Amino acid sequence: MGEGDFWNDQKRAQKAISDLKVIRAMLDPLEELVKGHEDATVGLELAREANDREMLIEVDTSLHALMARMQRVELQSLLSERHDHRHCFFAIQAGVGGTEANDWAQMLERMYLYYWESMGFKVEEMSRTHGTETGIAEVSYAIRGPFAFGYSSCESGSHRLARVSPFNAEGKRQTSFATVDVTPEFDESEIEIPDRDLEIVAFVRASGPGGQNVNKVASAIRVVHIPTGIQVVANTFRDQSQNRKQALAVLMSKLEQIAQEKRDAEISEAKGGKVERGWGTQIRSYVFYDNRVKDHRTNYEEPNPQNVLNGHLSAFVDAELKRRRRERDGVQVE
Repeated sequence: MGEGDFWNDQKRAQKAISDLKVIRAMLDPLEELVKGHEDATVGLELAREANDREMLIEVDTSLHALMARMQRVELQSLLSERHDHRHCFFAIQAGVGGTEANDWAQMLERMYLYYWESMGFKVEEMSRTHGTETGIAEVSYAIRGPFAFGYSSCESGSHRLARVSPFNAEGKRQTSFATVDVTPEFDESEIEIPDRDLEIVAFVRASGPGGQNVNKVASAIRVVHIPTGIQVVANTFRDQSQNRKQALAVLMSKLEQIAQEKRDAEISEAKGGKVERGWGTQIRSYVFYDNRVKDHRTNYEEPNPQNVLNGHLSAFVDAELKRRRRERDGVQVE
């Protein structure tokens, strides 16, 4: 097949481009490390020859920065699952608990916005449902960047907040939950959805509590996949067709993920065993009155919940990726 034929075959071309992006995402940081090491080595030799103290300090600073980048590359090497390299859709949903749960969901949203910024990911809000009095009932984002799904999938599950409630006049301790759902974004799905399996409803997007409608045109879209009951809402754009396209893309990715999980489960069962990971499993607790955050999968914990809620999640993600690697390798950890 010639070069012209390659570009005429859109599916093949898109897959090749996607594969190339993954390879570049893996190789670019390594090439930068090699170049940084070479520059530091030359700088160190020049500083020693000139007996230049200021240059030695500058080289030392560069080496410390290089070490930090090496740790990032080492962490990325743990991302070896089939879909880790993909972009993703990230949704936060408040649990039962009214105002307290809505406030907690918004606190998590703020935490992840800080984290995504530190990772250099591109973030696009897709939908938002405000809480009755404060906070949010639900919010969803499209997260784009190298290995966005691999990193973000470490946060999938139920997050528990335990604190003295600012909404309780008696100052009682309150426990709230919010659930994070992460879905990889597939470049192209082989799944075809018959029109009869879809229920598509347009509605007017509402603003926050007590506010007026953002616009009076029914531009927001809710897509329901009737056989599974999966619902996807998109209300970011003022144009209904754009919201429809976005909602269908998320739905296709969710169905693709379900199909993949089914295939993986069949393979696992054929091998004589399977590991259950139910949605909504409590993965982490943020306990304000004990001043700690603990991940229940890895047993990793840190003091100062506020620091974690300021987006400092890398240590938790690192610990979970290492746990997954040990699990894949069959290493038992006490």
